[in-house]
Amino acid sequence: MSDPVVLVPARMASTRLPGKPLADILGEPMIVHVWRRATEAGLGPVVVATDEPAIVAAIEAVGGHAVLTRADHPSGSDRIFEAVQTFDPEGRHDVVVNVQGDLPTIDPRAIQAAILPLANPLVDIATIAAPITRDEERDDPNVVKPVGTPIGPGLYRALYFTRATAPTGPGPLYHHIGLYAYRRKALERFVSLPPAPLEKRERLEQLRALEAGMRIDVAVVDDVPLGVDTPHDLERAREILAARRPH
Repeated sequence: MSDPVVLVPARMASTRLPGKPLADILGEPMIVHVWRRATEAGLGPVVVATDEPAIVAAIEAVGGHAVLTRADHPSGSDRIFEAVQTFDPEGRHDVVVNVQGDLPTIDPRAIQAAILPLANPLVDIATIAAPITRDEERDDPNVVKPVGTPIGPGLYRALYFTRATAPTGPGPLYHHIGLYAYRRKALERFVSLPPAPLEKRERLEQLRALEAGMRIDVAVVDDVPLGVDTPHDLERAREILAARRPH
């Protein structure tokens, strides 16, 4: 049995929505809502990894745990690796779940689904995707499509990830959701690798793992959570969470 820890990377330097982790949603910072959803998943301890003391203070104010990391990390993966080494230096937690800090409306069941592929000991990294149902997403380069081979109900082994429309021919297309569950050793290996050619060409970090021969499996979930990148997204998140509040 694995012993997961959930890491939520959060940084203030968003270009389209500066300071977004602390943006107010129904009286609380957005990062607190993400921390709550991750906690509701019930997988293990939840740790926010950030370079901003104000984010640490916001999480600690609600009884959560946050780790202050270096500000110069090139990616969220590097940030969570530093944070997990700080939080768990003895290596007790063997699975690291990375939940992006801009998903305040995510269904905790989607976070739970992300670790399911790791039941297979051959899998290094697990992630999730949802069926594409809107035609405009099929050709949108901002919608990343996993290309994989089915290995079980709602489960694929990833062969590639691309911004292009793929694969061609009849059949479903999937919208990749950037939520990962790493075996601890796989995360350590991943952050030690240099950026790979296809990774740089597609601007997709997960291709570094595939190019290095690591195995990524994808679990299919029902829908894509709202990622907050713009003021419009923030308003939508407020509406969604307000509608969920008990009346």
